Amino acid sequence: MDKNIEILPISIFAPIIEIEDSFLTQKGVRLFLKREDLIHEHISGNKWRKLKYNLQKAKEENHSRILTFGGAFSNHIAATAYAAKVAHIESIGIIRGEENAINNPTLQFAREQGMKLHFISRSLYREKNNASYQEALKKDFGPFFLVPEGGANAYGMMGCCEIMNGYKESDFDIICCACGTGTTLSGIIHANTSKNTHIIGFPVLLDEKSIQENIILLNNNQIKSKWSLQANYTFGGYSKTNSALIHFIQSFTAKTGVPLDYIYTGKMLYGIYDMIEKEEIKRGTKVLAIHTGGLQGNLGFSYLKQKKE
Repeated sequence: MDKNIEILPISIFAPIIEIEDSFLTQKGVRLFLKREDLIHEHISGNKWRKLKYNLQKAKEENHSRILTFGGAFSNHIAATAYAAKVAHIESIGIIRGEENAINNPTLQFAREQGMKLHFISRSLYREKNNASYQEALKKDFGPFFLVPEGGANAYGMMGCCEIMNGYKESDFDIICCACGTGTTLSGIIHANTSKNTHIIGFPVLLDEKSIQENIILLNNNQIKSKWSLQANYTFGGYSKTNSALIHFIQSFTAKTGVPLDYIYTGKMLYGIYDMIEKEEIKRGTKVLAIHTGGLQGNLGFSYLKQKKE
């Protein structure tokens, strides 16, 4: 696969900024943020990283259609719909849950990009990785290139290996990344060349074991980097929040001007600050946090809040 081929005209340069905060100064910790969210308005951060080589492979194999999976507010669904449109590939989204969610901002955007949405029950959705179910989908929709939920495959990891391109991991003592499937974290781990840098993943799901297994699997059981998962900041699971997290995100954005999402990056940075407060991250440490984008997900929180009011 030719890594020089670009399916979409997207700048993959994401700046690293230092966070100026009196709390950090007091604790003697330097915190840097890699602004992957600035890559693109609709396919930002790890969403583009994980789609890049999947789309390229689909093109190489002359597929005219891709199919993928996601929830009703999935960043991956929205990003895939937009990327497929620009790459001139038909897209199909298999959506977990009821069709009454079709008018939420995420799915409305996906439909506007031309994605065909197909809703299935949560029980059937659990069969998404079964070959027999995937064959049934081919009978329904015709041939397609399959992109797993969240872009969680070897092609997705290949794209995430490029997150640190142009920067040295050795410049930082710790690199932090939020994780759902662990694909983005796998790419960072796989690409890391510094023996002294510790990589920490902050799961947003309660199933820490499956994330760990996926990371090991994607790296073919050959991991040389120092890495760990910090699972104390899930806030009860995917898309779960509380007043402390919401307050932290609002305060962080007010102080720094950097928007955060409530599912991934917000939880990771909350965890980093808490670990600094508890001195689990020591004075004198240089930390790099990866902002993985996903800000469209905030529209989902606003949408659900309005529905409840």
